[in-house]
Parts: sequence; C-alpha cells; structure tokens
Amino acid sequence: MEKIKEALAKAKLINNRTEPKPAVKPQVINTKNIDTLDVNQLDINQIEYNSTKVVPLNPGHLEKNRVITYNSNDQTNVVFDLLRTQVLRIMEENNWRTIAVVSPTPESGKTFTAINLAISIAKQPTKTAMLVDFDFRSPRVATYLGLKVDKSLNDYLDGNEIIENIIVNPGISKLVVLPTLRSIKKPAELIGSAKVRGLINELSSKYKSRIVIFDLPPVLNADDAMVMMPMVDCVLLVVANGMSSKTEIEDTLHHIPKEKLLGIVMNKAEIEQKAYYY
Repeated sequence: MEKIKEALAKAKLINNRTEPKPAVKPQVINTKNIDTLDVNQLDINQIEYNSTKVVPLNPGHLEKNRVITYNSNDQTNVVFDLLRTQVLRIMEENNWRTIAVVSPTPESGKTFTAINLAISIAKQPTKTAMLVDFDFRSPRVATYLGLKVDKSLNDYLDGNEIIENIIVNPGISKLVVLPTLRSIKKPAELIGSAKVRGLINELSSKYKSRIVIFDLPPVLNADDAMVMMPMVDCVLLVVANGMSSKTEIEDTLHHIPKEKLLGIVMNKAEIEQKAYYY
C-alpha cells in the first residue's frame, strides 16, 4: 500500500511540473488565399502581403489631401468611425459586401469620403477593405493617396494584365486598392460590358471577409453610376454643403433605387460636430 501511495505521489509531482511551451511561430497568410478564409478565425495582425505589391504612402501627402483616417492620432477620425459603424451595421444586417460612393456633381468630396471610409473600415477588428476606383472619367484615388504605381485597371481592361498584379496594399493593414490611372473612353458602355460585370462579380463573391468600396462618377454628369448601381449592394450619397442645389439632390435621389440608398453624407458642413451625419 505504501508503494502505491509513493507511486501516486510521484506521478502527481511529474504532472504538476511546468513544461516550457514551444514558441508560437507567426502565421504567415498568403494574400492570394486570405479572402477565401473566415477572417474571424484568424489573427488579422498576422496578415502579410507577400503576393500583393506594397506601396507605402507619404503621410505629408495624405495630410495635404485630407486623408485624415491614416493618422490614428487625428481626433477628427471620429466622424468617419461613426460613419463606418453605421455603414457596417446596415450592411451586416443585409449581408451586403459592396458599396458605391456617389455624388450629384463634381467636387462634392465623394473620393475623399470613399478613401477615408475604406481606411476606417480596414481598422475595424473583424473587417478588411478593398477600394476600387471606378470613376473612369476622372480617376483620382491614386492621386489622392499618392500611389506610385505603373499598373492599373486600365491595363486589365486593355487585356494586358491580370487583376492580381494590379492590386496594391498602400502600407495600411487589411486594405488593398485597385487604382485607375487614366480616363477611359465610353466608360458607361465599358461598365456594362461582360468583362467589367465579371470583374465586379469576382470582387464581390471572392472576398468573403471584405467590404468592397467603389468610387463612382457623379450621378448627374453621366450615366456611368446608373449603369453600375444594379451591380452593387448599396449606395452612399455624398452631398457638399452649399454646392449641390435642392433640385440636383432630388434628381440624384431619383436615380438611386430606394432599397439601395444606404444614407447621405453631408460634406463641408459649417458645424463641426455635424460635419458628417447619417
């Protein structure tokens, strides 16, 4: 009996010893596969863009172009964080993944809003974002961000490049960009083509963990946005305070399907606390 007690005591002593745990190796996730995975099952901070071109941005250039969400210490980020929260809530309730950002007329701040919203979404713990420049008449995303690239959607649409070689990570975790560098002739016809429809379908169906944000041309300047709207889940309208007339806003709303209108962003408002409201 004593020997049994001794054996049990010895076994207990061995089991109570603290064994050193093996070092946990960082999980390198190939960006070719990240979008087919459930982002909630991953440590997003471990994502490494080893198959996507990384082009770091210039903070000074971003500040000059009012890309405020790049700087986490900028207190004005709160306006886009609030917008992001409301946008994501509605999109999740409806299982939406794609959003178009439009305006009635030029200079309303739609590209500014699309960029800052995309960065803010990318900072949300359980989301990633893709920003696509579909303003084929006056593409500005690359210019606003200061992206120095030699390949863009122009090359893909011309049949000279595959989409994987055009996607760029701007040095911001969980964000990728599809830039357009040059204006395109007959953009409405192009958007309605089988090739572009196929691309939109690929982006919206492949990226399970991502919100895809399309920057579109102004609604009243051409029919590009109207051709595009049936292919996206929802639409965010950006209106510049004092720039768009009541008639222009009403005409724009007439062209946006009511079931797809996610909300209206008031840009350039005079009251700081209500500079952006939803």
